[in-house]
Amino acid sequence: AEHWVAVLAARKDQMNLAVNISIGSSAQIALFVAPVLILASHLMGPHPMALVFNGYELAALILSALIAGQVTQDGRSTWFEGLQLLAVYVIIAFSFFIA
Repeated sequence: AEHWVAVLAARKDQMNLAVNISIGSSAQIALFVAPVLILASHLMGPHPMALVFNGYELAALILSALIAGQVTQDGRSTWFEGLQLLAVYVIIAFSFFIA
């Protein structure tokens, strides 16, 4: 739902708000929700979930963080940076599809 608000903000040319919503939501999921689910799995069942990443997943996380840092470094966004983000998304999705 938050990403839909980011899309609507971007359509209204409020790029700062759109980028803040997108990155903030992703960071919230990565830093809060995933560890809470791991802790909850220890309480709920005999086979707890583990937070273990394989090589592809770790490379995707690192690449995503590097590209997000590059895009937000100057405080402005251009169409080329948006295209760059979409290209990284397609590359990551395609690599998971063929792996």
